[in-house]
Amino acid sequence: MRAIIDIAFSSVNIILSLLVILLILYWLFTMISGIDFDLDIDVDVDIDVDADVDVDIDTATSITDLANAEINKEDVLKYNRKNLEWWQIVLLYFNFVGLPFMFTFTCWIFIWWLCTVISTSITESYNTSFGYTLLLIGIVPSLFLTKIFTTPFKGFFKNLNPDGDLPINLAGRKGVMLSKISGDKMGSAEVVAKGNPMSVYAKSFGGETINYKQTIIVVKQSDDKNFYWVFPYVEDEENPTRLDETN
Repeated sequence: MRAIIDIAFSSVNIILSLLVILLILYWLFTMISGIDFDLDIDVDVDIDVDADVDVDIDTATSITDLANAEINKEDVLKYNRKNLEWWQIVLLYFNFVGLPFMFTFTCWIFIWWLCTVISTSITESYNTSFGYTLLLIGIVPSLFLTKIFTTPFKGFFKNLNPDGDLPINLAGRKGVMLSKISGDKMGSAEVVAKGNPMSVYAKSFGGETINYKQTIIVVKQSDDKNFYWVFPYVEDEENPTRLDETN
């Protein structure tokens, strides 16, 4: 046991070992305590489509939302694959798209850690420069092993919550923009429904500019169910906007 600990926390393996420990603590907090930590993550995605639609997504989400965040593979494939960046194709191929991101990410880190620990242990290179070479090489096989391991879970997550958050009526609710949108650009917004914050995609209803952290009102859901139409919330003391809090 002492030898295993020494290898796991050797100069080569210590970074991945600490990351695995942090991920374990993350899942324990998420599953047991349900504590909601605010974690802002900015992901800029520009996808050029034949119809010249520019999609900018700035995602800011809580740590529990991140665990459940799922990029719908069908939505991604609606766009021409040749217009995707190489890293977007990589995420799609290795199941970072279509499954909760943190689930796939955790599996990848853990498998990468196993590959590195085992390979450096066999070659006794966990404290040598060759061990760092094995650490970097391990990225590739760990990604393929992650794809093999996570693929069977696609059906499980799909059946677990096939409709996601769509049944909740968000029309008339107030929220906050998590990215800047204007014209036909799509962004991310946070709307509180039934006491829970929800991250949704949003477009400006009138095409006007809505800034980051600006308060909004949800108008309705799009016909294709992929986003919500929103407009800026303006406080009017004489005619205040009334929100439907019963939905």
